[in-house]
Amino acid sequence: MIRSLLLATSLFVGGAMTPLAAMAAQPANVGDAILAASAYHDSGDYQRDFDAVIAQARQWIDQTAPKTRRPAIVLDIDETTLSNWDEIRADGFGYIAAGPCDALPKGPCGADAWEKSGRAPAFASTRALIEDAQAHHVAVFFVTGRHEDEREATERNLHLAGIRRWDGLYLRPMTSHGYAALYKTPTRGRIERKGYTIIASLGDQPSDLSGGYAEKGFLLPNPFYRIP
Repeated sequence: MIRSLLLATSLFVGGAMTPLAAMAAQPANVGDAILAASAYHDSGDYQRDFDAVIAQARQWIDQTAPKTRRPAIVLDIDETTLSNWDEIRADGFGYIAAGPCDALPKGPCGADAWEKSGRAPAFASTRALIEDAQAHHVAVFFVTGRHEDEREATERNLHLAGIRRWDGLYLRPMTSHGYAALYKTPTRGRIERKGYTIIASLGDQPSDLSGGYAEKGFLLPNPFYRIP
């Protein structure tokens, strides 16, 4: 009884309920975060911030490539080269792996079905960066977290989005799971062992850039999801 009274007193002070000091701080409200992320995208600020990073990377590539032996760049695909915004919005920023994606702009839209449909558009600024790099004799490699069973769909999507050629497309082996950096970092190492110098690595996740094997990394904005 005394224990109950003490607990009640700690919760009820001065006629109002007060949180216990020992309680952990609440995380950010998911609903508020969704509204903020949607507003960031729809206002145009997301695209402006994205294009600003691409412009910095393009300037670096143009300056560095002529002074580098066998220069190369490495790009992620999703939210770096191709935009999945239609799927992200339809799924309310959640991740739905299985199921069809045949009701856009309404959801749900299964991520596997969306990626294999090859409908993702390219970011215009990324496509221009790729074309500019190739004009300066820079090799272009894609290193994506998509798995090997999506190779044909990914190649088709890149072509349909106006990206006609590249020097290598590395997809994750079907047996590879877990942290993305555990696959992406050694893959960049494989490219360097082929004799290339990776002058720039571009991605929307910190895991796209961690672990080295690039002279400079460029992190693109993505408040929509996180891949560790």
